[in-house]
Amino acid sequence: MIDIRIENPDQPEIRALLEASDAYMAALYPAQSNHLLDVASLQQPRVAFLVARVDGRALGCGAVLDSGEGWAEVKRMFVSPAARGMKLGRRLLEELETLAAARGARWLRLETGGAQPEALGLYRSAGFVEIGPFGAYRPDPLSIFMEKSIAPAPRTRP
Repeated sequence: MIDIRIENPDQPEIRALLEASDAYMAALYPAQSNHLLDVASLQQPRVAFLVARVDGRALGCGAVLDSGEGWAEVKRMFVSPAARGMKLGRRLLEELETLAAARGARWLRLETGGAQPEALGLYRSAGFVEIGPFGAYRPDPLSIFMEKSIAPAPRTRP
């Protein structure tokens, strides 16, 4: 059974998942190209941190960070290699989008890297398109910036 909900990232099992994510990113990119939020940052009020559990085991996570400027950013998306193929990434992304929209965001943005073709495929299939750097990001040849409109469709008069 898959259960996805908001949780506190300061739990041993979640810290282990985040450490696995850190190690994976460190193997792909130099430190200056990794833009990871630490546990304290993930506990801030403008962040919602989701955990995907399968039969009670934490196997995936992701966060949405409200910019306060009409957009939210996907952060710390990671699925344990043991759970790949279970569509946890897609389910997490859908839940993050729902949370961002409920908090008033009109766009969902993210930064990822070109060395992650599976992640890029997921984001593109979910409707994300490439954009330039946003927020505090600066151009980086290893970074790919993406955005998706999540604003509700305008109402039309009958």
